[in-house]
Amino acid sequence: MLQAFGSLITQLLHVALILAVAPVLVGVVRWLKARLMGRRGPHLLQPWRDILKLLRKRPVMAETASVVSQATPYLALGATALAAALIPSFAQGMLLAPLADLVLIGGLLALARVCLALNGHDAGTPFGGMGAAREMTFAVFAEPALLVCVMVLAVLAGGSNLDAIAATLREGAVGLRISLLFAALSLIAVMLAENARIPVDNPATHLELTMVHEAMLLEASGRHLAVWEMQAALKLTLWFALLAAIFIPFGTAPAGGGPLAWGIGLALWIVKMGVLALGLAFFESAIAKMRVFRVPDFLGGALLLAVLAAALIFFSMGLA
Repeated sequence: MLQAFGSLITQLLHVALILAVAPVLVGVVRWLKARLMGRRGPHLLQPWRDILKLLRKRPVMAETASVVSQATPYLALGATALAAALIPSFAQGMLLAPLADLVLIGGLLALARVCLALNGHDAGTPFGGMGAAREMTFAVFAEPALLVCVMVLAVLAGGSNLDAIAATLREGAVGLRISLLFAALSLIAVMLAENARIPVDNPATHLELTMVHEAMLLEASGRHLAVWEMQAALKLTLWFALLAAIFIPFGTAPAGGGPLAWGIGLALWIVKMGVLALGLAFFESAIAKMRVFRVPDFLGGALLLAVLAAALIFFSMGLA
C-alpha cells in the first residue's frame, strides 16, 4: 500500500515537473544559443510569457478551415503529454511505469505528428500542405530508425519497457557496447528531426521556403497557437528526458525511494537536462541548416546507424 502511494506521488510530481519545465527548457536553449553567438538573448521565461499571452486571445480561423483545425491542437498536446508522463525523470517505479513501453511512446509521437500534418492541410494553404508533406516524408525515415533502436534496447534489456531498460543500463549489466553508441547517435538524429531543429529545420524563422514545422502552423493563432507551442516544448522535453533515461540513467531514484532519493534524483535530472540543452545549443550554433532535399540522406544515415547497432547486437549475443 505504501509503495503504491509512493508511485502515485512520484507520478503526479513528474507530470507537474514536466509541464512546468517544458517551456523553460525551450527558453534555456534559446538563451544559450544567443550567448554562444555573443547576444544577450531572451529571458528564460519568455516561452511561458508567450504561451500565457496567447491563451488569452481568441483564435482566428481561416474560412476554409474545419473542425480539424480546432481539434488537432488538443489531440496532439494530449498524446505528447501522455508520452511525456510515461518517461521517468527523477524517479523510477511511477504509477504508469508498467505502461512505459517504447513502442507505445513512439505510437503516441506518431499520433501527434499526424495531428500536426492534418492541421497543416486543413486550411488548404500552399505552405501548410508543403510543410505537412515534408513532415510525413521525413517520418518515413525517422520512424524506422526509432523502431530499430527500440529493438536494440529491447534485446539488451529483455523487453521494451523503459523502466526496465533504464534499470538494466544503470546497473551496468550490458557493459560498454559500440552498438549503444550507434543507437544513441541514431536517436539524436531522430530527435533533431522530430523537434524541427537545425540541421533539419530552423525553428526561429517563418521566412524560408524550406521551413517544415512552422509552415504547418502559419494559420494557427490565439489559444490554438499556444497549445501548439506547448506541445512543441513538451516534445523537446520528452526527447531530452528519453535520452537521459536511456543513456544517462545514473542518479535516478529507484522504485520505492523516499523524499531524499527524489531530491537527489531531481537535482541530477536538472543537471542532465541542462547538459543536453547546452549540447543542442552548441550544435545548432556550430552548423548550418542543410538543404531540405538532403534531410532524407541525414535520416537515412540515422537508420543505417540503427541497423548497424542491431546487427552488432545480434552477432555479439549469438542471435544471428
